[in-house]
Amino acid sequence: MFVILVYDFRERRVAKALKISRKYLNWVQNSVFEGEISKSNYVKLKKELERVMDSEEDSVIFYTFRSTKYSKREILGVEKGNVDNII
Repeated sequence: MFVILVYDFRERRVAKALKISRKYLNWVQNSVFEGEISKSNYVKLKKELERVMDSEEDSVIFYTFRSTKYSKREILGVEKGNVDNII
């Protein structure tokens, strides 16, 4: 499946969220990741993020897609992250 991950963590936990997210997905820009991921790794990613987050202060949003076949990615301004592995 293809996943877009967006998170908002407090400053003291954001480095941990970044490290976890980079293990599974490609960094796009601040607090945004995307990429193909297996269902088992998707479950692992969610559990790891849940362990470091404070559900009273932090948030994570996952957008999941079966495929990128009908998707389009358009960038305005500076392109950040590693674009070699992106749609």
